[in-house]
Amino acid sequence: MAGNTAVAVVVIGGGYAGVMAANRLTGREGVAVTLVNPRPSFVDRIRLHQYVGGSHDGVVEYGKVLAAGVRLVVDSVADIDAAGRSLALASGDTVAYDYLVYAVGSGSATARVPGAAEFAYPLGGWEEARRLRDAVEAAPAPAPLTVVGGGATGIETAAELAEAGRKVTLVCGEALAPSLHPRGRRAVAKRLARLGVTVVEGPGAKAAEVTRDAVRLADGREVASAVTVWTAGFTVPDLAARSGLSTDSLGRLLTDETLTSVDDERVVAAGDAAAPSGLPYRMSCQAAMQLGPQAAETVLSRIAGERPADVEVGFVSQCLSIGRRAGLLQLAERDDTAKKQYVGGRTGALVKELICKGVQWQLGYEARKPGARKWWAKDAGREGLVATEGAGAGHGAIAEQAA
Repeated sequence: MAGNTAVAVVVIGGGYAGVMAANRLTGREGVAVTLVNPRPSFVDRIRLHQYVGGSHDGVVEYGKVLAAGVRLVVDSVADIDAAGRSLALASGDTVAYDYLVYAVGSGSATARVPGAAEFAYPLGGWEEARRLRDAVEAAPAPAPLTVVGGGATGIETAAELAEAGRKVTLVCGEALAPSLHPRGRRAVAKRLARLGVTVVEGPGAKAAEVTRDAVRLADGREVASAVTVWTAGFTVPDLAARSGLSTDSLGRLLTDETLTSVDDERVVAAGDAAAPSGLPYRMSCQAAMQLGPQAAETVLSRIAGERPADVEVGFVSQCLSIGRRAGLLQLAERDDTAKKQYVGGRTGALVKELICKGVQWQLGYEARKPGARKWWAKDAGREGLVATEGAGAGHGAIAEQAA
C-alpha cells in the first residue's frame, strides 16, 4: 500500500483459527485487523458438551482472548466479492479488505439422514447447544436420550448426560471411537459402561432415520429417544462456494500449501474450512490453533513481498472427557495416527481439563505477544503425501471433530 495507509486485513470467523490469525496479525505495524463474527462472545467449542451438561458456560468474553487492536464486527458475511475485495454483510453493510483470512469453521451435518434435520439436535455451535440444553432440561428425568455419533463429540456428550443421571444410548455406527487405538477404545467403552451408557455399534448400527421419538437403525432396529443429539459428522458453511471460490466436495476452500486460495493470492484460509492441496487436516481445535497463526504469517509475508512458507501442522494426541471424573489422552503420531499409549481415568480427566484451559491461555498469549511462537509440530510425511496425491485430491467425506 502506498504512503501511510494501513493494509486492511479482514478475518471471517471468530473461532480458534480466526482468533489466532487476528491476534498474530496485530504484531505487524501498518496492518489494520478486523474480525467479523456473528456473536459478540467467543464460543469455546470444545466445552459445548459441558454447557449441555451444565458444568461450563461454553463462552468467553473476547476481551480475554482477542488482541485489543482487533476491531470486532458482530455480523455475518453473506458474500465475498474477491474481484472487488469486499464483503457483503447480512446487515447490509460492506467491509473492504486488502487481504482476507477465511476461517468460518464448521458445523453439524444432518441433511443426509431422513428426519435428522427436523427432529435431531445438532451440537456444532453455540445456538445449537443452547437449544439442546433447553430440550434436555424439558425432558422428564427418566426419558431416554440418544446420541448419534461415536466420535469424540458423541462420546463426550453421552458421558456428560449420563453422569447427570440421564438414561443415554450412544449410536456409533460401525465402531465406537474409530480414531483411537484399540486399547484406548476399550478404556472408553469401559468408562461409558460404568456410567450406564448403552453403546450400540457394529454392522447395521448406523442411524438410517430420525423420528420425533426414536432413531431407526440401518438393520431395522429402533432406539427410543425423547431427545436425539446429532454429532455424526461435521460440514462447513457454503460461503466460499456461493462466492465463486474453488472448494472441495465438502465446501472447504481449496488452497496451496501456504494456505493461499488457488483462485486469489489475497484470500487465505485457516481452520476447519481450509483444504490445503485438497488434503485437509482433521477438523479439530488442535489443527485450528496451528493453522490460524500460519495463515496470518502467509498474509504478512505477502504484504512484505516475500514468498510464504508452506504450512507445518503436526498432531500430538487426541483427548476427550468421559464425564467430569474420567478422561482419555490418546497419544498420536505427527500424522494423527493413534499410538498404543494413552492416559486414562481421573488422570486423563485432569490432563484434558489442563488442555482445555491451555487453549484459552494460548489465545490470550497470542493476543498479548503476537508472533512469540515460532515453531510448529510438523508432520514429516505430508510433503510426500501431497506429491503423491496432488492438489485437489478431494477428501469430501463428512469429517468428525475432536479436541
